[in-house]
Order: sequence, then structure tokens, then C-alpha cells
Amino acid sequence: MKVAIVGYPNAGKSTLINRLAGGREAVTHAEAGVTRDRKEIETEWNGVPLTLIDTGGVDLAAEDSLSRSVQHQAREAIADADVILHVVDAKAGLGPGDAEVAALLRSASQPVVVVANKVDNPADVHLAAELNSLGLGEPIAVSATHGLGTGDLLDRITAHAGEAGDGTNADELPRIAILGRPNVGKSSLLNALLGTERTIVSPVAGTTRDSIDTRIEIDGTEALLVDTAGIRRRTKVAGTIDYYAQLRAERAADRADVAILVCDASEGVTAEDLRIGELAMKAGCATLVVLNKWDIVEVDLDDAKARIEQRLRLRPEVVTISALRGRNLQKVLPKALELAERRAARARTPELNRVLGEAVDRNPPPSKRGRRLRLYYAAQVGDAPPRIAIQVNDRTLINRDWSYYLENRFREALGLDGVPLVIDFVPRRRDRGSG
Repeated sequence: MKVAIVGYPNAGKSTLINRLAGGREAVTHAEAGVTRDRKEIETEWNGVPLTLIDTGGVDLAAEDSLSRSVQHQAREAIADADVILHVVDAKAGLGPGDAEVAALLRSASQPVVVVANKVDNPADVHLAAELNSLGLGEPIAVSATHGLGTGDLLDRITAHAGEAGDGTNADELPRIAILGRPNVGKSSLLNALLGTERTIVSPVAGTTRDSIDTRIEIDGTEALLVDTAGIRRRTKVAGTIDYYAQLRAERAADRADVAILVCDASEGVTAEDLRIGELAMKAGCATLVVLNKWDIVEVDLDDAKARIEQRLRLRPEVVTISALRGRNLQKVLPKALELAERRAARARTPELNRVLGEAVDRNPPPSKRGRRLRLYYAAQVGDAPPRIAIQVNDRTLINRDWSYYLENRFREALGLDGVPLVIDFVPRRRDRGSG
């Protein structure tokens, strides 16, 4: 079942999300208005699967474009939810903004639970009584910071479970993370792929501050699409809200099966783009490079591919798109899903040894001081990403150029372009120390 958490800015919604989910999934900060997009987090309580939807603070009086976009995202979350939590700062007491949010929720068809947050001491539970005036039923006192009352809150939520919440566990779905520098069009791409305004798009760099998970269906296959904050060097964002948002973007890469690396075609493929690609590659992600804003300027595609392959050994495919105009968007998700399948595939041992033999015949392995490298047997010992172990007579005879050559032969034969491939050269026991 889906549970939307809404309320006035700085009521403690993201802290409550982290408490209910049992981890630090949402960005929290003393500054109001940290959360902007709506973020879905999977958890469970007493066997009931829950999808918690974190939203930005709803200030209906605010008129600027970003605030209106935050309000729109919160309304979308309310419409999509089975249960709504109206979070109020009980310590600060009711304000005009809380009454406006309550008026909006009174017209909702779903059950609404009023959460009196920041009741950090049992002696202060009486503070929740004031919230009865919102006309949304009996409030429940909690402390998101200390955990007081959160078990009772989860019991209240799951009491409304009914038939809601059925579906595939998100952990079982292929995860596709959208990565890139700030303001290259990641959120625009997500919205274009989904056909709806799922995340806030703004010309201001750094609008997205969290990793936003969205379930999608690609040609009958369900997957999880993850929008992330723009990634910059940590030294540039140290001590700021963006620093914590960036940590979550990096963690999204660690958990993803595929990374869609979005670059700005009008700027070409930059060193920062390639650094992010390396981050994804080291995290074990299959990678698809997307050159966005292709409608503005057409860069030399061959040159861009050469730069990418020089830095990223996994040789990712490059797709040119315009998220704004919808150009080539139909190619992106099927290619990403294909990469996820390749990353999880296993090769038959005879096929691996055939490729190994052909590679050795085409380009004999190196020798050192009259001693030649011998390769005996190859087998796949891991997947997602694939890992191949090759028995050899002496690992010290292997040089980088020849190991790259062999890696590329396996990529070509097994269709692993864009997929990280790990090759372990393992000494054959009976050959250790022998000539």
C-alpha cells in the first residue's frame, strides 16, 4: 500500500520517513524546504509491504514557480496514495499553513492520519490535543527523532491495508539509475520517459536533491527507474545540503544494475562526465551514454565515442536524444533493460574456452625472459556483473595491454559492450613455482 507523507515545510516529514523505513533514505537538514520531488521508499510492517511517499513541504501561500512545482508533486502523491499522513510540528503548534493543508486533505477520498511530530518527551503528549481542531480525526503523537509512538503509527497505517500494496517487491526489479552532472537534463529525461511530470524540472542547477524511484513497465517487463541529484566533485559541495544529496546519488549507482549517463550535447563529453562514468563502472553498473539536447547542437559523434571508450573500458553504446522534443527516447529504456539482462547473463564454459583459444591464436600472449604466459581454462564464476576466472601458469607474465585485448575479445564474442567485465587470472596450482 502507498502512504503519502505531507505537511507544511520543516514539520519533520523526511525524518519521519527515515524512522519508519529504518534507515537514512531521505535527505534531512535543518534548512526548511530540503525535499522537493516526491520520493518512494519501500518498507514493511508486520508483513504488510508499504511504499512511503516523501513529498516537499506544502506552502499553499507561496507563489514562486519552484514552490508551485513542489505543491504539484505533493498533490500527485496524495492522488496516488492509499493512506495520507498529515505531519504537523506539535512543538511549534498549529500555524495557518497547517490549516490550509488540512482543508485540502478533508476533500480526499483516502483515510488521513494526523501525525503530531516532535513530541520528544512522553510528558509532552498533550501537545497533540490541539491538532483535533484540524477536523481530520484523532492525532497520534510521535517523535520521528527518537522513535516515540512510531510503532503505533505503523499499526494505524496498516489497519487500512485491505487489498492495497500487492505487486512485485522493488528489490527484485532491475534498477536503472539516471546519472550525470547538474542541469544536463536528467529530470527532463525521466519525465519524458514516463510521459508525466514525475520530478521538478528547473533551469536552476541542483533542483533534484534526492534519488527518486519510479516503477515502470518496458515492453511488458517491470523495472525501477531512479532519478538522482547531479554529481559534482565532493570538495565543491562539502558541508551543504547538496553534499548529502550527492551521497545518495552515489549510493543509487552502487545499488543499480544499469546507469544511464546523461551528458549535455551542447558541451560535448566532459572530463566530469567521464568521471561519473567511471564511478558507475566501478560500482558494477552496465552503462548507456545518452547525449541530451541534441536538438540544440550536433557534436561529432565519432569523437565523443572515442573519448568515452578511451576512459571507460566497458565500451558503452551512445544514444543521441532530445528530452525536450522527444527525439530517440523510444530507444533508451529498451537498451537499458537489454544491458540489465546482459549483465545478469551466464556464458557456457565451452563458449568461454572457445573464445579464449581464438584470442590466443590471433594474438599470442606475452613472454618475459623466455617464459611465455600459458592460459589453460576459463569459467564464469560470478554474474551481475560477469566475472571470469582463467587458470594461468604465471600471473606476473600478464601485462595491461594484453589483458585489455583479451577483455575486448570476450566483450565482442559475448555481447558485453557497456557491461563491466571482471577477469581473474588464477595460478594453476600444479604450475606454481614450476617452469
